[in-house]
Amino acid sequence: MVTIGNKIQLPDFPLLLAPMEDVSDPPFRAVCKDNGADLMYTEFISSEGLIRDAIKSRKKLDIFDYERPVGIQIFGGDEDSLAMAAKIVDVTQPDLLDINFGCPVKKVALKGAGAGVLKDVDLMVRLTDAVVKSTSLPVTVKTRLGWDDSNKNIEEVAERLQDVGIKALAIHGRTRSQMYKGEADWTLIEKVKNNPRINIPIFGNGDIDSPQKAKLYKERFGVDGIMIGRAAIGYPWIFREIKHFVQTGEELAPPTLEERIEVCKKHLIKSVEWKGPKVGIFEMRRHYANYLRGLPNIKEFRGRLVTLMLQEEVIEVLDELYKYYDGIEIPKQAIELINYHENCPI
Repeated sequence: MVTIGNKIQLPDFPLLLAPMEDVSDPPFRAVCKDNGADLMYTEFISSEGLIRDAIKSRKKLDIFDYERPVGIQIFGGDEDSLAMAAKIVDVTQPDLLDINFGCPVKKVALKGAGAGVLKDVDLMVRLTDAVVKSTSLPVTVKTRLGWDDSNKNIEEVAERLQDVGIKALAIHGRTRSQMYKGEADWTLIEKVKNNPRINIPIFGNGDIDSPQKAKLYKERFGVDGIMIGRAAIGYPWIFREIKHFVQTGEELAPPTLEERIEVCKKHLIKSVEWKGPKVGIFEMRRHYANYLRGLPNIKEFRGRLVTLMLQEEVIEVLDELYKYYDGIEIPKQAIELINYHENCPI
């Protein structure tokens, strides 16, 4: 069992859904929870936006009981603003509060927030301390190895953030300068985990795209759990497949046609419930290609799905898939890691 703070108890080797801007909203979290995510995070929320009572930032505070345990993630580069944002989050009562010190996007990092804070560890410590002192919630952090190859300071960061009170640390195995290029390096994550001074859970993140790799990295690097981001986009079944493979050494069969269609429906319904009919249906359009990937001749159906404007009509088309693809075996395909940051609205 993995424990975060005094109250959050997770199973051995838990699987975490990463906080992804414009991705990890309640509809997406719902289908990931159904398929085995043990701990989930909201999209990251600007501390300045929360203080200004910006509608978009406030909306991201929405969490639901069926999601628990769930964390709300905030970012910012000012102590007072982060402290005030932490107090706002505290009222919402998630299970934990996470600080983003890892976002590599220019509009965040170059303004001294997200991964930008990695250039000033003293500031990172002050920001974290301010948040810890402003909330009753367990505080966790997600970050990267460092700013660039010349400044991989994650070992120092881990010790100093633990000293000011964080209860868990998730580390992406790249620097900010790498963005998502190259291959994630987990060797420094392993060093942090093996540091005798570290007594908080350490979660590894970066490039986990198969059950086999998840098991390999568990055994090779000894992390307490893994955080999965891009691999879950369009494929929430990654969580159950990893759990099964880690426990048994056997591969699960890929999701059935029925499971793919039902995930589409649930995501659509939750999207409409949370965003309203117009926005909910429009923003759902980008997901059909991933959920229905591998189905032969799906282009015609997908073309209809992305033009319809009524929930009932979309569901009717999804129901047609049952008859059209009845008896067809869907081949298992490698998971594609989607660079969602390229279209990040931040």
